[in-house]
Amino acid sequence: MKNTIERNGLVLTSFEDLKDEWYGLQGTPSRDEYEFELKLELLSEALKQTRKSRQLTQEELGRLVGVGKAQISKLENNAKNVTFETVIKVFNALGARVKFNVELDNQFVASL
Repeated sequence: MKNTIERNGLVLTSFEDLKDEWYGLQGTPSRDEYEFELKLELLSEALKQTRKSRQLTQEELGRLVGVGKAQISKLENNAKNVTFETVIKVFNALGARVKFNVELDNQFVASL
């Protein structure tokens, strides 16, 4: 159901309604893909912001992790093809604590 408001001659629509319209309803393949890619983008941004907050260059972080600058740049710009192990290594090198929650059918299963 759309939640629209008219204000000053403009029709305002909620972000949730726009996502439903553009990407499909929650639980549909297209919406699931959108949500997954958004989470990967947020992960990439978290890596980048954490590195910057530690005042490290990509090259310096790469040395801490044992990879090249190009690999760190790739992680920060597109985390699609990254392994769980790599993400953990990078955050560990940054001294960041990582928590992952596992849910099955909207029920909490485990926290890693």
